[in-house]
Amino acid sequence: MSSQHVWNAESYETHGRFVSDHGQIILNWLDPQSGELILDAGCGDGALTSEIAQSGAEVEGVEVSPSMVSAARERGLKVRELDLLLLDDEARYDAIFSNAVLHWISDWPRLLSGFRKALKPDGRLVVECGGHGNIAAIRTAICAAASQYNVPTHAAAEAYLTPEEATKLLNEAGFEVERAELVARRTYLKSGMEGWLSVFRHQFIEQFPEGEVRDEVMAKLLSWLEPQLKTADGDWHADYVRLRFIAHMR
Repeated sequence: MSSQHVWNAESYETHGRFVSDHGQIILNWLDPQSGELILDAGCGDGALTSEIAQSGAEVEGVEVSPSMVSAARERGLKVRELDLLLLDDEARYDAIFSNAVLHWISDWPRLLSGFRKALKPDGRLVVECGGHGNIAAIRTAICAAASQYNVPTHAAAEAYLTPEEATKLLNEAGFEVERAELVARRTYLKSGMEGWLSVFRHQFIEQFPEGEVRDEVMAKLLSWLEPQLKTADGDWHADYVRLRFIAHMR
């Protein structure tokens, strides 16, 4: 079973482009240098991978979704279609970079073991992902709907860690943490909450038959979330909290 959700590149471009648009801070943390070999772990359609390549570093991507792999390759990027838990490289990379991916993976010890094996002895790991408290209002609404309709939430694999929890796992995997922080980042959703749910919670939404029942579930979710996440002028936001860290081999 894949460790990650499988994405549709076209839907992601329409409703999820903000994910890479908000990636500049963690790219600054990466600070890629000419001559380095960098792995973008869960590269998606390659938007941030391309930015890393512009620094003069050599960059490769790993991505599990076939549609995203195709989109990244259309950018001229070198990308393997592979589940990150199956990564089996040996001391190849100067750095591993990952944005908005690791919270989809529950088995961090296995994941970090693969990362450590793939890094050179002085390599670094630079990550941003969902952190403790991420999309709390949205998850609460989905849990309420799941209970009401007696269906699963399809959220069991999500790992929203605190900096302390992440640091402990990193230390146990043989990393030394340079910096770890949790940042609340309320995020504007250009295509609205319905578009966000259709992409980032598609497994939950699509278990309901198309038509009246699915429409009813969506309407309930929107009505529950509106007081917290919709502004007076009609703009929707997601209650994102991001975990960011830099860790080095030790």
